[in-house]
Amino acid sequence: MAKEVKNVEYGLEKIFEGAQDFLPLLGTDYVEFYVGNAKQAAHFYKTAFGFQSYAYKGLETGCKEYASYVLSQDKIRLVLTTPLDSKSPINEHLAKHGDGVKVIALWVEDATKSFDETVKRGAKPFMKPTVEKDEHGEVIRSGIYTYGETVHIFVERKNYKGIFLPGYSAWKSDYNPTSVGLKFIDHMVGNVGWGEMNQWVKWYEDVMGFVNFLSFDDKQITTEYSALMSKVMSNGNGRIKFPINEPAIGKKKSQIEEYIDFYEGPGCQHIAVATDDIIKTVKELRARGVEFLSPPPHAYYEDIPKRLGKHMDMMKEDMNVIESLAIMVDADEEGYLLQIFTKPVEDRPTLFFEIIQRMGAKGFGAGNFKALFESIEREQEKRGTL
Repeated sequence: MAKEVKNVEYGLEKIFEGAQDFLPLLGTDYVEFYVGNAKQAAHFYKTAFGFQSYAYKGLETGCKEYASYVLSQDKIRLVLTTPLDSKSPINEHLAKHGDGVKVIALWVEDATKSFDETVKRGAKPFMKPTVEKDEHGEVIRSGIYTYGETVHIFVERKNYKGIFLPGYSAWKSDYNPTSVGLKFIDHMVGNVGWGEMNQWVKWYEDVMGFVNFLSFDDKQITTEYSALMSKVMSNGNGRIKFPINEPAIGKKKSQIEEYIDFYEGPGCQHIAVATDDIIKTVKELRARGVEFLSPPPHAYYEDIPKRLGKHMDMMKEDMNVIESLAIMVDADEEGYLLQIFTKPVEDRPTLFFEIIQRMGAKGFGAGNFKALFESIEREQEKRGTL
């Protein structure tokens, strides 16, 4: 059990004072998925989630090992990569894990320094600093392993004016559905095995200079059947947030255990993407076929005024509309937030997405945990994995 439970009401600025500055991060550069069929996956994310064609690398650009389709929506960039022959090591990753997140790329000023600083602090190298050039300039990338087979790539692009990275060309398409209003990646959650959470918390503290600014133990994240523990790691400027989950003992199998069973190891459980209008975004996503978890009971919505307290007066959203869309609401000292979670977007019950709108709140919806995990358990029960 986590010994210390911090809350955002203590003030993020004071907590972030403990973050080290040897690894300044400017933001999330891109997220790369390894998938079985990138062309079809790209069509899905364009159709269902409103992403736009952005860049491409493959046979037509001279790459014979893999094909990568880059999608964009506001500040979000997804890269979908598929191997082009049976000998590619990407196939081993796909056979073991299925479609999922391989790379969480971080935008930095100096990719070489980022690599050197993290490796000397204990990171396992994935990619030594590599200069990639074309007629538009150069990009330097380096990389390290984090939990499981997931990696962080450091991307230095201050001397590059091209479309995405050297080797990519602009991806022109007649089919570009309109955006659903997704703005940027709010946070990304990693699932690790039994007893491994504190190990990876220490790794992020020691190797990347992050701080643990929020913790939840198995008394807070629990239902009648299952429990889990979570600690939220953040870099010094608060732009990068990585909650880390591990299972806890319960009567039945938790969602973390289910994920690790089907992903066959630790990995990225979900990507939280921000919107400025969650009602409009969720209506559009539902109309495009995106499936969300089953709604909480009516009593959950009756209890929202008590949960929001002083923030109820600033809430502009219609409660009937919120309930009809199964959007969840929570608050902390800073404000309130609205959030909703998709069902897994793969056949394996692994990766899913969170849609979040923050109205001042800096937390992660602690007041929604019970209702959320009961919804997940209902889906687990259907799958026979609870």
